[in-house]
Amino acid sequence: MNEAPSTTHPFDLLTPDMILDAVESRGVVTDGRFLALNSYENRVYQVGIEDGVPLIAKFYRPERWSDEQILEEHQFIAQLTDAELPVVAPLSEDDSENGATLSCYKDFRFSLFPRKGGHAPELDNDNHIFILGRFLARLHNVGSVTPFQKRPTLNSQAFGHEAVAFVTEHFVPPELRTAYTSLTRDLLQAVDEKIASAGEIENIRTHGDCHVGNVLWRDDNPHFIDLDDARMAPAIQDMWMLLSGDRESQTRQIAEIIDGYEEFRSFNPRELHLIEPLRTLRMMHFAAWIGRRWDDPAFPKAFPWFNSPRYWGDEILNLRSQMAELNEPVLRLQP
Repeated sequence: MNEAPSTTHPFDLLTPDMILDAVESRGVVTDGRFLALNSYENRVYQVGIEDGVPLIAKFYRPERWSDEQILEEHQFIAQLTDAELPVVAPLSEDDSENGATLSCYKDFRFSLFPRKGGHAPELDNDNHIFILGRFLARLHNVGSVTPFQKRPTLNSQAFGHEAVAFVTEHFVPPELRTAYTSLTRDLLQAVDEKIASAGEIENIRTHGDCHVGNVLWRDDNPHFIDLDDARMAPAIQDMWMLLSGDRESQTRQIAEIIDGYEEFRSFNPRELHLIEPLRTLRMMHFAAWIGRRWDDPAFPKAFPWFNSPRYWGDEILNLRSQMAELNEPVLRLQP
């Protein structure tokens, strides 16, 4: 098994003084206070501003996205804002229409965002998920106008096959490797077959990571935050993570989401075939995501159980359960 890294990580250079200096390089004066927010992929801080409300400073993980990919996300957010969709948009440097939204300070790229309050939507509240469906349709209407040119497409090769190969080589214990590789081989075959059986599905620009933690409920409406994982994907990618509970509950929830969705945009029911394949790929990708970040000291601290035989034993059990879910009939919309 891999040991926790002893080398330094680029984020180690992101000292309190550097955080405040970077924010002040944008022409604002901080009050010296900042609070680290819950984020592992990037580093995100609430920073106090003199004579103003705090701002959110997001420092991007080095070498994850290119400048062009980050700006493509910002352009998408700007288009959503122009369409009067409730998204939290990055602030421009000169607070003007043509100002830059991505800044650099001592090799760290960062953006500033307004602080927005709110609480998580109630996913057991049919009215909440109906409204979420309406707003997702409007988001997808914008997302379908033009494709991303620089950002990737969600597919089983990157999220599944490459993820499995990576963790098998670097993290799966030798005594569990045969069980893991055999199971994931069968899972990926099933995933690829189900994706193929769904037929031709349109990929559009999506939020990409639309779980309850990335939606703030305020003024009876959802406000979408953190489009860091925005990519080309089927529309259902922004819906299935809002489902929870048993099969009956998920059937009711997806029906409410799609009822709201179809007030603004038609939904291809063939995409329902992709829910469990996408869930399977997310499970595989999540394990590889932690593994690929293992040199970041924040990850061994946050996920100490990851680099242990017990975790991989549990992962095999979870993936076996997911195989059973893949073999269940597809969720059906009731007339």
